Amino acid sequence: MNSLNSEAFVLFDQHILWSDMIGNIFGLAGLVLGWRRSIWSWPVQFLSGLILFGAFFGHLTGSAGKQAVVMAVALYGWWQWNRDRSGSVDGHIIPRFATWRERAAMAGAAAAGTVAVALLFKAHPSLSWDPWPDAYIFVGTVVAMYAQARGMVEFWFAWLLVDLVGVPLNFANGYAFSGFVYVIYGALVLWGMRDWWLRSRRGSRPALEGAPA
Repeated sequence: MNSLNSEAFVLFDQHILWSDMIGNIFGLAGLVLGWRRSIWSWPVQFLSGLILFGAFFGHLTGSAGKQAVVMAVALYGWWQWNRDRSGSVDGHIIPRFATWRERAAMAGAAAAGTVAVALLFKAHPSLSWDPWPDAYIFVGTVVAMYAQARGMVEFWFAWLLVDLVGVPLNFANGYAFSGFVYVIYGALVLWGMRDWWLRSRRGSRPALEGAPA
């Protein structure tokens, strides 16, 4: 990983690392594949997490830990989508909106998890120099990926909330390419949200009797 952590180029007085650039390109590709409901979204997200883990490890331990969780959830997402897509006509998962109970559970888990992780980071300062934003991104990423794994449209909303903190934090920490990519994420999230929203509405309509599948 030493060569990947070397400088690739300078952009707007920001030093871009190879690992930062390559990892985020894979992350961007994973988001596009998720928008297309492709099962390959998960291996690509796993690879992105692996590369970014190497980029953050030893400098931003909290962010490195987030990438370890990303890899674990990517494995779960791969398993979940393989199971769920077998019941669809086109071989892809059918997006749906979460129930109010699921929304409440995810919101509660996000709030409690952010507080718990932030307190952990504050108790061990070596894990993060900015505990609350790191904890917010850490937990928000897990919640977003879990919602994606379950095929919930809300996963796009969760990513938007993560981006609101992730963009300035990446620029502040010198990971400029991550910041630029997160801006692109924002645009893709809006398009993906619209696509999944429309698909969830079509998928929830009952088939007419005698109509072709």
